[in-house]
Amino acid sequence: MVRSIWKGSISFGLVNIPVGLFTAEERDEVSFRQLDRRSMSPIGYRKYNKENEKEVAQEDIVRGFEYEPGHYVVVTDEDMAKANPEATQTVEITDFVDAGEIDPIFFDKPYYLAPLGKAAKGYALLRETLKRSNKVGIAKVVIRSRQHLAAVIPVGKVLVLEILRYPDEIRKADDLDVPAEDIADVGVTPRELEMAERLVEGMTEPWDPTRYRDEYRDDLLSMIRRKAETGEVVSPAGASDEGAGRSDVIDIMSLLKRSVQETEKVRARPAAKPAARGKPAKPAPPSTSEKPARRRKSA
Repeated sequence: MVRSIWKGSISFGLVNIPVGLFTAEERDEVSFRQLDRRSMSPIGYRKYNKENEKEVAQEDIVRGFEYEPGHYVVVTDEDMAKANPEATQTVEITDFVDAGEIDPIFFDKPYYLAPLGKAAKGYALLRETLKRSNKVGIAKVVIRSRQHLAAVIPVGKVLVLEILRYPDEIRKADDLDVPAEDIADVGVTPRELEMAERLVEGMTEPWDPTRYRDEYRDDLLSMIRRKAETGEVVSPAGASDEGAGRSDVIDIMSLLKRSVQETEKVRARPAAKPAARGKPAKPAPPSTSEKPARRRKSA
């Protein structure tokens, strides 16, 4: 049973729906240990008292706020909850906005919301109301020691609490050297634009997240396995100086035409039988006898 990291309620108007907050993100990154290169011994980290340099046990560590140099106020978990009990126990929906109005740059981290106790009816009511109106709820919620801006979004049969970035947390792009919105200024022709749109249309597919995976992670694990078995690094084929010294002038139109032709060839092939639904299995790393696939360089 998945454990909730927070329990409280969703509130909008006079309605309160008891809910639990659950992590929706599951990182699957390759983990490395830091080693001393001289002996290959793992490097550890310790928490110690900076005055007597003795290690401090976790149960003896408290949270302190330095209100002036060298002077601290100790703040416990209970103190943080008492500072504003309602804020720390409520996903307070203050507004509703159209689902498409939020720029993706504001999305930060997702959580699942699930009903607690006898809150199923209120939960379902809010979920279906958001779906039918194509709205999301904009809310305030305190997680740990910070109040976040968030969006309550219906996704299938679950409500997702998407933590949002505040506007002042997003850097402005004004100082970046990017082309002007008038694409004619950089030499883009109507014919090139038409061909690019044709390519996008040819590559358009229904959104299916199960079609994608971290291919770099698979390649990295395969390389690590080969290195462990053979004791040497195998360089990917084609990872040489191919293309070096090439002119910066690129014939965009010819690249677009070739891309459209390749896309249309793929479209013309008989459709493969749909794969069985469900969570895709992680691909097994190739054996040492397999050669790494040659990668196509982008233009």
